[in-house]
Amino acid sequence: MEYIFETKNLKIRRFEIEDAQKLYKNHLEEGVKRWIPNESYANLQEAQGAIEFFAECVNERHLPFVLAVELKENGELIGDTGINEVDGKPNEVEIGYTICKEYSGSGYATELVQGMTRFACETFKVKILYGRVMHGNNASVRVLDKNAYSFVSEEIDADDDPYGKGMLIYKKEC
Repeated sequence: MEYIFETKNLKIRRFEIEDAQKLYKNHLEEGVKRWIPNESYANLQEAQGAIEFFAECVNERHLPFVLAVELKENGELIGDTGINEVDGKPNEVEIGYTICKEYSGSGYATELVQGMTRFACETFKVKILYGRVMHGNNASVRVLDKNAYSFVSEEIDADDDPYGKGMLIYKKEC
């Protein structure tokens, strides 16, 4: 298995088709469905299609660049992370991440965002990363705060805000 980068406890790699069942299961978790509902898959086939797309993007080194997150101690797929373009803003990306419930609260999300931020700045030469968090997702706010992302604004009526409560926008410069 070829790893893109590693952190103290995590190995980050390209998704493989064998990951589809676990990706599908992880994205069915209540936390993922609640805080990033547009990231849940309707069925296993949709998760497989997403993995094929993610792998192609990684192979071609273009955005969106979405990666699998493994726990070093047991090789289990515990989440995912990625960056995607910000419309009309070259050299700026949005960062995303999930850690499955079984492993949340262990500092892995903070560690993951730190590693992915460094990777995005070094590999893609981006200048600014944004983190967008649904209002009320305090755990993700803490992850961004711990990684020195600064609150910049609140976005109301965002297309990906199903609850209409607003998205909190955080920013970090490379």
